[in-house]
Amino acid sequence: MANLEDLELFVLIAELQGLSPAARAMSITPAAASLALKRLENRLGVRLFTRSTRLMKLTSEGKCYLDSAQHALKILAQGQRALSQDNGQLELSVSSDLGRNLLLDLLLHQKQQQPKLQIRLSLDDREEDLFTGRFDAALRFGRTLALDLVELPIIKQHHFVACASPAYLAAHSAPEHPGQLGAHDCIVSHNLGKAESHWRFHNAGEVVHARVQGLFCCDDGDMARRWALAGQGICYLPLLNVAQDLQAGQLVPLLPGWSGDLVPLSLVVSHRSRITASLRQLHELLIEACNERIGRCQAVLASWQRT
Repeated sequence: MANLEDLELFVLIAELQGLSPAARAMSITPAAASLALKRLENRLGVRLFTRSTRLMKLTSEGKCYLDSAQHALKILAQGQRALSQDNGQLELSVSSDLGRNLLLDLLLHQKQQQPKLQIRLSLDDREEDLFTGRFDAALRFGRTLALDLVELPIIKQHHFVACASPAYLAAHSAPEHPGQLGAHDCIVSHNLGKAESHWRFHNAGEVVHARVQGLFCCDDGDMARRWALAGQGICYLPLLNVAQDLQAGQLVPLLPGWSGDLVPLSLVVSHRSRITASLRQLHELLIEACNERIGRCQAVLASWQRT
């Protein structure tokens, strides 16, 4: 069995892409790091890296072992925190828009209540792999298909909404049917380079897949929202992301009578053992803040649906 320090060194070499930076991070010499890596490879009976004068690259065996090593180190760290009864840490992955416009204030509020709280945050619209990734929990729209993950519901159902700024609508007539969106400048999202060029809408059992296009395309929800605020086109985002803009009149909901896809919001956790007291407190703050934010724009939405 590999010892803990050799395992930590292996992960650092992979993450820092070099023996010398990993050695510096562990405060050992490059020679000692090289011996430790050879010791680990001898124990496993495989080569973990291909080596050149300037680069160390994971072999196929190394890539496979890295996932297990990272997961093992996270489990051991979790156990160590549990032994010391240290729940003063939050490790979260969250989309850019929710991170900047919702979670920022909540984390600052929680930090005031827990001055020693350690916060580690990743802002990324791509989903973090909670089994092999760097984080214990993620704030996600939609439902997960992984049965081993634990979901802490925040909003059970709310919908996507198409909206635009008053400046855009002053220059373009508002669409009255989803099929008219194709004639407008739409701010298109993309996932791993693939544009999501169909927006789905529901009305009394009717479902329409609207094909959209535009000059602005990005994989960042906050950027899409900001472009819409700047009058560059129509965006299609979860209601929670644009609730404050709708309430302030900076964005105007479109297509009265039509609703975008329904989507839940949850804190997703890799295992029940990782639901710490700090995470439960954040969960409660999120429920309160999200319901309040959506509640404040209900009058705007009610008026829009009656239009």
